[in-house]
Amino acid sequence: MGLLLLLASTTLLLASYLHPGSVTNAQQVFTIKDVSLSIEPSADVSRGTNVTVRCRASVSSSGQEALSREYTVYKDGSEVYTKTTSSSDDFLYLLPDARVSNSGKYKCKINIEGRQRTSNAEKLAVEGLSKPVLHLNKGVVTEGEELTARCTAPGETGSIFFYFYDKGEEIQDKQVNSNQAEAVLHFRSVGIHRIHCTYTVFVRPDSYKSEESSSAAVSVKELNITPVLEISPQHQIFEGDHLNIFCSVRVAQRSTDSMLLYLSEGTSLLSSGSNKVNHSMVALAKAPGLMFECRMEMGNVVKIANRTVPVTELFSAPTLTMSPAEVFQREPMKLTCNSERFASERIQRNELTYTLHPLENPMDTGVFSVKAPLRDFNYTCAARAKGIEKHSETLTVRPRVPVSIPKISVYGKAILGKPIQILCQSDSGSLPINYTLFREYMPENTTSVRLPIQEALFTVSISRPEEIKKFMCEASNGRRQPLLGPRLNATVIVPLSHARLSAVPNLQEILEDGHLNLICRVEGTPPVTFKWYRVGDSKPLNTTTTDELHKDYMVPIVTKEHSGRYYCEAFNHARNLVRSNEVNVEVRMAVWKKALIGGICLLIVSVLAVAVVLYFKSKRGKREAAAELSVLRALNQMTL
Repeated sequence: MGLLLLLASTTLLLASYLHPGSVTNAQQVFTIKDVSLSIEPSADVSRGTNVTVRCRASVSSSGQEALSREYTVYKDGSEVYTKTTSSSDDFLYLLPDARVSNSGKYKCKINIEGRQRTSNAEKLAVEGLSKPVLHLNKGVVTEGEELTARCTAPGETGSIFFYFYDKGEEIQDKQVNSNQAEAVLHFRSVGIHRIHCTYTVFVRPDSYKSEESSSAAVSVKELNITPVLEISPQHQIFEGDHLNIFCSVRVAQRSTDSMLLYLSEGTSLLSSGSNKVNHSMVALAKAPGLMFECRMEMGNVVKIANRTVPVTELFSAPTLTMSPAEVFQREPMKLTCNSERFASERIQRNELTYTLHPLENPMDTGVFSVKAPLRDFNYTCAARAKGIEKHSETLTVRPRVPVSIPKISVYGKAILGKPIQILCQSDSGSLPINYTLFREYMPENTTSVRLPIQEALFTVSISRPEEIKKFMCEASNGRRQPLLGPRLNATVIVPLSHARLSAVPNLQEILEDGHLNLICRVEGTPPVTFKWYRVGDSKPLNTTTTDELHKDYMVPIVTKEHSGRYYCEAFNHARNLVRSNEVNVEVRMAVWKKALIGGICLLIVSVLAVAVVLYFKSKRGKREAAAELSVLRALNQMTL
């Protein structure tokens, strides 16, 4: 019996490990099979619908005792409700009278004795917002007076932005976490203002905008305060005249303790105060005139009085000119400072004085004689009369650098019979520079160099090398006399021609063990590269470069193997290849070899002759001696 109880307890312990989501204790074993979430009556509902979020858990247990279940509801990942119950019924999370702020993704989680399971998420979409309601605490206000507007979103919840509009233009916004917001409004213009409001509910990641509220009318009455701007004198104001400007207000039965006045001209604040301000100044000519402003500020009320005062120019701003318009370094030039217009009602032309900067020497005529500087220089001048001084715009004098004597050279190589490029170039001189190429003092062509990267290149052709010295360059860059450079001194490469190959010794005298010189000659301009070939071989026998027009290739010891046909090739910097005639070399036998062969032959004939004589003597008598003598004579003739 004890053994059976041990086996049963062991089986239950193993079951608790083998089945996830299950728990065992002394009384019962359970497992959480599934958790699901549903939204009723639908996932898409209209505003005001009673919505139920139903969480259904499928739990299996071995005992009859109810399990303690903890349910947690999440909206968009945030916990919104938690409840513990022992009921096995579905858990219900109620959303009565649903609003847009209830929209989002919902899911639920069940926790039983530490074991948890979470459902899938379901999205709830609530459509429709209530119409906003606008309330104003006043219907009539005075200019600058405050008004409180309250906008309400009936029944709405969540994070809400409220917007307030005046005549369709947004004037304020408020963000709150309630369904109403207040805004303090100010009106700068008098008349009827129509106010309405709207709101937007933010539900991550979406937003929902309401319709417009009913509009309410606000009547804004003018504040009986008027700024006054006075200027004297009022007419015929010239540059240099003294102006007096006054800024004040007209008030009807109201305290002005909080009033501030600002007097300005353009963007310059001239004076400020509480009741009345003034300012004195010297009139200056501006287009379209001096623009004065008297500004009154009292709380939120701003009133402005403007006036533009035309000021007649006493004299025009001077212009600075130079003559001549083009000058070279250190050349004399004149700078003229002149005001073309002046008010003859107030001044005479001789009252104007001119100063050239940086010379600082006043002149009545405004004409200054100076020398052109060595580099670019800035000048300005000033005209002065009755305490008024005006300056000209800056005049930049850019003196030209005289062109230097041009140099002439060949661009690349000068090869007779091909187009030759000639470069003309000056070391200094302001651009543009005009270059002219001359041939024996007769102009060939002209080109203008306007950019530093440009070059003056001329293409010519010549028929004889000595013609290259006839060319010269001329350069000019202004009013000065053009400069003529020296004649061109350059080497003209004459292409090679008339290649000839000869042999030393004479072709009939080339013997074994002797020497052989193959001499290649050409006409043209050195240096020359010579190559010697044997007919049938693509590789040259020898290659050499020399400053002479001929070169020889020597074979120090000649053998029979040197017999064959030979030729040479040559080229110079003109890169034209010339080929010579072919020479047939036949190597003859040496003299000592001929003598040796003759001696050997004579010795052999003599031995044969003696043997024959002795033979016939032994066989015959005198009768045969005559025959022997005849044989000897015949042998002698053969030897000769």
